[in-house]
Amino acid sequence: MATVNVYLTFNGNCRQAFEFYKSVFGGEFPYIGTFGEMPPQDGKELPQEDKDKIMHVSLPISQETMLMGSDTGGEWSSNFKEGNNFSISINADSKEEADKLFNGLSQDGQITMPLADTFWGAYFGMFTDQFGINWMVNYDDPAKMQQHS
Repeated sequence: MATVNVYLTFNGNCRQAFEFYKSVFGGEFPYIGTFGEMPPQDGKELPQEDKDKIMHVSLPISQETMLMGSDTGGEWSSNFKEGNNFSISINADSKEEADKLFNGLSQDGQITMPLADTFWGAYFGMFTDQFGINWMVNYDDPAKMQQHS
């Protein structure tokens, strides 16, 4: 069965927000990475102001729930709207489940990133459903995740 978490998007203050959340919930970040740590996309160098922005951070806030987030940047930042800056993130148990959920929920919606293998080792995609809700579908293939550890 898939797990569901909230994914928050920030306009440059993700690190500050997650440090605050950590001060309230406690715990540690299992992962925090910046856009500057990503491999270059399409041979383009990131602008310096985007390199220190958070590409992904996660913070366990209960036995079942992970609070996740990132900053927005580049062409994505024009779509940022405070108050609507979250997605529902589903972590599937298999690639087949990821495909089923992605294809079903994105019907009549707008795919913003098709499901595909990523440089960080996951099978991942994003879309806005027909009701305007933002979703992320992820499958962490254990074999691929070991290669990226």
